[in-house]
Amino acid sequence: VQLVESGGGLVHPGSSLRLTCAVSGLPMESLAIGWFRQAPGKEREGVACINVQEESTFYGDSVKGRFTISRDNGKNTVYLQMNNLKPEDTAIYHCAQPKFCASSFYYVLAARSWGQGTQVTVSS
Repeated sequence: VQLVESGGGLVHPGSSLRLTCAVSGLPMESLAIGWFRQAPGKEREGVACINVQEESTFYGDSVKGRFTISRDNGKNTVYLQMNNLKPEDTAIYHCAQPKFCASSFYYVLAARSWGQGTQVTVSS
């Protein structure tokens, strides 16, 4: 499976961005897809994950209530809507294809397939 992220940028605190993960190589309707991020000098952090059934989603504690993950199987795309962005959200965001989603994000962080990432910078 191939994953390509887009949509990052430089924004002010309180702004919104929508990241896109384009998926190819396997039928997306059978895949769980997740997002993780990595900031300089910090460990990778699970952000959001969506199982095959869209009703099953998971979010990292630091983004709950601000970020929303969704999927459009017809477009082979997963979205990460990020609202009320904060400077601490600054990182490279990657989408990944885990075995399935879990609250620990173990399978997202251990995924063997993930994209090169898109930079999100939140600064005043």
